[in-house]
Amino acid sequence: MPDTPPPLPLVVDTDPGIDDALALLLALASPEVDLQLVTTVHGNVDLAQTTENALRVLHLAGRSDVPVAAGARSSLVVPLARRAGHVHGEAGLGGVVLPPSVAAVDPRPAVVALAELLMGSDRPVTVAAIGPLTNIALLVSVYPDAAARIGRLVVMGGSAGRGGNVTAAAEFNIWADPEAAAVVFAAGLPTVLVGLDVTLPTVLTEAGIARFAAAGPIGAQAAAVLRQYLDHARTSYGIDGVVVHDALALTEAIVPGTLRTVPRDVVVDTSPGAGRGQTLVDRRSPSTSDTAVAVAEGVDSDAAVEFLVSRLASLD
Repeated sequence: MPDTPPPLPLVVDTDPGIDDALALLLALASPEVDLQLVTTVHGNVDLAQTTENALRVLHLAGRSDVPVAAGARSSLVVPLARRAGHVHGEAGLGGVVLPPSVAAVDPRPAVVALAELLMGSDRPVTVAAIGPLTNIALLVSVYPDAAARIGRLVVMGGSAGRGGNVTAAAEFNIWADPEAAAVVFAAGLPTVLVGLDVTLPTVLTEAGIARFAAAGPIGAQAAAVLRQYLDHARTSYGIDGVVVHDALALTEAIVPGTLRTVPRDVVVDTSPGAGRGQTLVDRRSPSTSDTAVAVAEGVDSDAAVEFLVSRLASLD
């Protein structure tokens, strides 16, 4: 019987955020990966709050041993015009107050912690970037040798053909720091872009939430965090469920090939106009460029939701 391969090293760069919290729990519930570091970034709420939220989510799952390093508190060039408290709650976790962690924040800046992990790893490291790309752009710019050692960069952000969700043109994570996204997509890293084209059709229903809520205290807390997200989805989109954008990106990071991808040239609009933050994806033909990005264009939404629900239920 062949030996089971060891789990792949994983870093999650995140701005929790309700769906970020679910994504972290999904990573912890997945034996295919070994979550070795969480780096935090400004985004859904401010950096101090995203960092505190990451610590508390890991503590909820009994994994306070995973180091959390705080990263960029602002965008590279233009300060973020507004955050997403109206979606995620002012503290980022839908109004739910999780117990505080017993762990302290890693004293290293996020980009240093990430660079040291990459340079010290004897195996390719997968990095799931599910917030604004400020930390990853800083890594590319300051520690290019470390960035070059990323085995796979899975980004939740952008849209190839469905417009935006924060403006008519732009998805939130890219809009929050377009200059950073432009740096990352031009770097030639092995990047998968998981955008609104595949996340919007992938809806976690109340029935699915009830399944992991009934599994035990971790699932019950995760379901409670989702309550505000559900209310926002009904009010804003008229759907009876939630689009868990970041968890789908984590699913692709955990099980490569979950999504159907096509290599495309991607340019980010960094202008100050109405198109700021738009991902301009050349869909005329697959790209053979060294900087091509694997753009997710197809998903089995039912299978992806079942993967998320069953894994979250297993945490308890």
